[in-house]
Amino acid sequence: MKGPLSGLLVADFSRILAGPYATMLLADLGADVVKVESPGGDDTRSWQPPVRDGISTYYLAVNRNKRSIALDLKDPADLVAAQELARRADVLVENFRPAGLARFGLDYETVAEGNPGLIYASISGFGSGPGGAELPGYDLIVQAISGLMSLTGAPEGEPFRAGISVFDVMAGLHATIGVLSALNLRHETGRGQHVEVNLLSSALSGLVNQSSAYVAGGVVPLRMGNSHPSLFPYEPLPCADGDLIITAGNNGQFRKLVEVLGVPELADDPRFDRNEKRTAHRDELRPLLVARLMTRTKLEWFRDIIAAGVPCGPINTVDGGVAFAEDIGLDPVVTVGEIPTVRNPITFSDSAASYRLPPPELDEHGAELRKWLSE
Repeated sequence: MKGPLSGLLVADFSRILAGPYATMLLADLGADVVKVESPGGDDTRSWQPPVRDGISTYYLAVNRNKRSIALDLKDPADLVAAQELARRADVLVENFRPAGLARFGLDYETVAEGNPGLIYASISGFGSGPGGAELPGYDLIVQAISGLMSLTGAPEGEPFRAGISVFDVMAGLHATIGVLSALNLRHETGRGQHVEVNLLSSALSGLVNQSSAYVAGGVVPLRMGNSHPSLFPYEPLPCADGDLIITAGNNGQFRKLVEVLGVPELADDPRFDRNEKRTAHRDELRPLLVARLMTRTKLEWFRDIIAAGVPCGPINTVDGGVAFAEDIGLDPVVTVGEIPTVRNPITFSDSAASYRLPPPELDEHGAELRKWLSE
């Protein structure tokens, strides 16, 4: 089946993570993505280890279904090719510093003169305004500035970064949503527009309840380790052989949980009969739950608690997470060429994501693309 974005041409002038993740998602859904790299290649090609056959697995993670052309924008012939690609594209994605492409005639205003239907997506660290345009934007910096690190780690310990570049991924998703929204409007107007996303705005939006705690409630949230500020139990709890994540998100789930644990009276205890009470009295409730959980292994409790309809799960390493997804039939790994990659998470009833091309070598498609652009 054709992908829902088949027929769209995407000029990908981005590198590292946020932009390439967005363009890979578009490519998975059928778009023809041309990855424009400097002669030195995308930075992530050298972000090693780990590697597969000498290639960075970081690069492999976000670059399938693309064709690569290496262009030196300071070279007149290469610049002409880049400008022609932008003229033909339906979508252009870039993450240079704001206005960084203007000197090459590849900024939105210049390109849109010859291609008024273009959707031009810019991803930056801190926006294009005078206060943020000159600030370099790396995910770790935004994790620090946004407040995420102040929320991550033990209450008495140091702040920690998330285990992935979480705001690069969020910004990539937001860029994809912006592009698709602008494409939908183009069906009505025939005109494209400039879509801007920045990591800090994505971060503050992605902090959801924590940023809302401050802007709506005047409360500055702080680190709580693995505890949740508004729910209990919603954290790892120790069993006889290790921790099990248990999340009783409402009163009904809590009642089912304590019935499975053999202490049903806790559901009617006036200290614990509503979520806000359980949260306020978590230090009293936790040892009562732990006393029961410590009598059996985490796998034994996992089976019984899940069977009762209460969400819970083991704490896996990444290999365990992939194996779990395979066990429940999600088929998380797809091989493209000879490269195993993680499957696109979206499924459709009447179309499909596709896996046509493995992540390209630098300038792998340069000759054919130069010929096409010169025609």
